[in-house]
Amino acid sequence: MTETVIQYVLRRLDEIGVGAIFGVPGDFAFSTTYGVGELSAINAIAGSYAENLPLFHLTGMPTMPVQATHALVHHTLGNGEFDRFKNMAEWVVCGSAIMTPQTVAFETERLIAAALYHRRPVYMAFPSDLANRPVAGRAQPHEPPFSNPDSLARAVDAIHRSVDNAATACVLPGLLAARLRLRDDVQRFVDASGLPFATMFADKSILDEQQPGYIGMYDGRLMDEDVRAFVESCDHVVCIGTMMTDFNSGAFTARLEPTRTTTIGHHHCKVGNDVYTDVEMRDVLIELTSRVAKRSRHQPLRRESPGEPVGAGNDPISAEALYPRWERFFQPGDIIIAETGTVSMGLGFAHLPRGAEFHNQTLWGSIGWATPASFGAAVAQPKSRILLITGEGSHQLTAQEISQFARRGLRPIIFVLNNNGYLIERLLCKDPDISYNDIAHWNYTDLPHALGAEDWYTARTTTCGELDQAMAMATEVETAAYIEVVTDTYAASRLALKLGDNQASLYNA
Repeated sequence: MTETVIQYVLRRLDEIGVGAIFGVPGDFAFSTTYGVGELSAINAIAGSYAENLPLFHLTGMPTMPVQATHALVHHTLGNGEFDRFKNMAEWVVCGSAIMTPQTVAFETERLIAAALYHRRPVYMAFPSDLANRPVAGRAQPHEPPFSNPDSLARAVDAIHRSVDNAATACVLPGLLAARLRLRDDVQRFVDASGLPFATMFADKSILDEQQPGYIGMYDGRLMDEDVRAFVESCDHVVCIGTMMTDFNSGAFTARLEPTRTTTIGHHHCKVGNDVYTDVEMRDVLIELTSRVAKRSRHQPLRRESPGEPVGAGNDPISAEALYPRWERFFQPGDIIIAETGTVSMGLGFAHLPRGAEFHNQTLWGSIGWATPASFGAAVAQPKSRILLITGEGSHQLTAQEISQFARRGLRPIIFVLNNNGYLIERLLCKDPDISYNDIAHWNYTDLPHALGAEDWYTARTTTCGELDQAMAMATEVETAAYIEVVTDTYAASRLALKLGDNQASLYNA
């Protein structure tokens, strides 16, 4: 039986490993409704673009006769134009197409290839009268990209020579390597070379932090001076899929000498001032691993840490009490989703147990991102322990996603840090107490029950003793757990405070 347009697309997405579809019901809808739905989703699409995620955005459109007659229908701008939303989306995707029976086979293969090659979202629009029409055409799947052999040989020779000639060297593995599913290849290179490695803020947990080669977080001059001094003094630094963004580089205080740096990118390499194109990261890592000489491990640095937890009993929950407790709460294999702001900054220097993953949206930094992101992680890894750690300001934007956990029978552990407003904005603001940094007061522990999570364990904690008891209960109960953690308005982690000081110096300059 001939496949329909939508059946073809869904089959091909299933074949490349897409296992879940998220969306909202509505007319003209596939994963989002035309116009109103797709524009509501465009922030998430842009975040996926910034963070190198190959997301497939499927949206419905009015019928072709409606479009041809420029009819004034709902979910439109009322001007008879139907390509406006596709044009808006094109700025935050790497490819787009309107699917018809004649084009769907070719366009589907083209967009799959584009999404996987660029690791960016793509946009597929379906006129609602064409989605169930039979496919009229065929297309062959695109072959995965491969390196030019000559370019690969020159690139690997240059990297090998630079590393081999360096008396001291280190590795900065990056998030892009994880997006390309190359963690194991990066680990094999680190093992074969014996080189120590540090990670930057977006790249935390790319490699296991319990191995002896891990020296800590490299965050420019803001944190951990020992790591900064070591990395920047190395004769050569090998960056693998890293990005020198503001938060990654310690507000641009990182200083890597270009002539002593190799950057292994997605489809290119840069060794010193020389650029090698048409080479794939995986191929470079494989070739380099087979050739690199193993060095003896240097004396490991003393890693920066949140420290020992302070406080007990009726003591208030300070930053010094909170972040070390969270660090000790983590278990091997945990998936930790940390909201943008003071929460993720406080946890960035925690030492993760073996196999734990840490996710934060360092570059795009969309407020409220972490709550729905943790739902996605729970759907993708239902057997893993999912920890969501979010600030109450961010949580208020997307708290309704709690109902989705309950609906799917998922059991996350959720910590909501209530510090009376937008703390990171207070720290970065010239007038911290200005009213727009305040937010409405919610009864947070009532939310799960109101949103359908009736059997969840909930607790409101204002003291160290209450927090210790709630954390112990969260590991024992067989349901999800939702814990509100109340602190002083300015109980901030060291990194957040240093970023605030850095911003204050700009105001006073």
